[in-house]
Amino acid sequence: MSAHTFTESERLRASFAGREQRVADAERRSAILLGAGFLAAALALAIAGGDSGPTLSLPVAALYVAALAATCHVRFDVGAGFTLPTQALFVPMLFALPVRLVPLLVALSLALAIAPAIAAGRVPLSRLLVVPGNSWFAIGPALVLALAHDSRPDADWGVLALALAAQFTVDFSVNAVRERVRKAVSLRELAVEVREVCLIDLALAPLGLAAAIASVGRPWAVLLILPLFGVLKFFSKERRARLEQLIELNDAYRGTALLLGDVVEADDTYTGAHCKDVVRLALDLARELGLGVEEQRAVEFGALLHDIGKIAVPKEIVNKPGKLDPREWEIIKTHTVEGQRMLERVGGFMGNVGHIVRCHHERWDGGGYPDGLRGHDIPLAARIISCCDAFNAMTTNRPYRRAMPAATALAELQEHAGSQFDPAVVGALVSMIARSREPDGAGAPAVLEPV
Repeated sequence: MSAHTFTESERLRASFAGREQRVADAERRSAILLGAGFLAAALALAIAGGDSGPTLSLPVAALYVAALAATCHVRFDVGAGFTLPTQALFVPMLFALPVRLVPLLVALSLALAIAPAIAAGRVPLSRLLVVPGNSWFAIGPALVLALAHDSRPDADWGVLALALAAQFTVDFSVNAVRERVRKAVSLRELAVEVREVCLIDLALAPLGLAAAIASVGRPWAVLLILPLFGVLKFFSKERRARLEQLIELNDAYRGTALLLGDVVEADDTYTGAHCKDVVRLALDLARELGLGVEEQRAVEFGALLHDIGKIAVPKEIVNKPGKLDPREWEIIKTHTVEGQRMLERVGGFMGNVGHIVRCHHERWDGGGYPDGLRGHDIPLAARIISCCDAFNAMTTNRPYRRAMPAATALAELQEHAGSQFDPAVVGALVSMIARSREPDGAGAPAVLEPV
């Protein structure tokens, strides 16, 4: 199984551990880039942002900075990161203080939030590098309100909506730059995570606006919403516990898959090595096709275990050096159903992998087995594995023939696209391999019956 597969459990584990570790090189580069940009934008806004908002009151500023820092200890894990329910305090902060200073005060709050952990030695000092980059969300709405010259909580609804949209846009853009530098997740995966964050902020924004209206002339009234964060803290701990259980469950699935893969390899060395080669190729192809993390995980497990049912087939048939006779062919075709049966006994996610294993010998034109599925009725993961399985079988030495060159195998895949294989999958595989391999000469005839 590929060691670099970016499954959900691995991303969660890395996220949990990374919050208390020193900033890695890739993260440091993105932190410096985004931090410098934030400081430049925040200072420019502070200097040229006009006089929107009330006059600066140091006690009120200290109140909001301290309260916002306290809310940063309520973390909801989302994908490979987390979000903070700061929106309920950030919104009234925009109206209680000079709006041009709010981004800098937000950054101060985030720094203050991790200061105790740094002082206690639980978090390295380098974690401060990420604070300015994490404060970018404040720039968008602060800029909108400064340009509108209207920072009243009962301002025009269009201005308020634009400020919220600016917050989401800036936040997504900054995260996209961060992940581009770190090369951690795709834009598609990031969009899913940011959508969840936006939904949380969108739900808390009306509460923050109500607190802002209630705090006009009474800045201390904002303290009335602080008990809410005690409740949110409880739910965040519950969510963290469930995610840790998810990590354990995914580790159990992975361990089961590795164990079954070892069983296949012990039973038939060629089949075991072939499955691992198919895993690597199928994962690369899944990424080429833009599949998400969950879909990649299904491809990974399906590719590793696609021939698991062969342990129920007599060895003399599996290892026969020549062509199979009709009776032997019918017997070996049962390995797809046997593989599904084995994995369904494990249950859960492995049961879903079992369906992929059952379908990996179906054909695009409906002429495959065991169910004669056609086209998009065949799971995409199975279509990917089928194509990679055939390519690996053609380019691997077998007892009854020599391996053919990659260029010849690619030509055979293209010839059978639209009949045996999904044309889109074949096209992606051909493009991917063409970028990584030099064409080599002619070879043995094609054998497009990988079993």
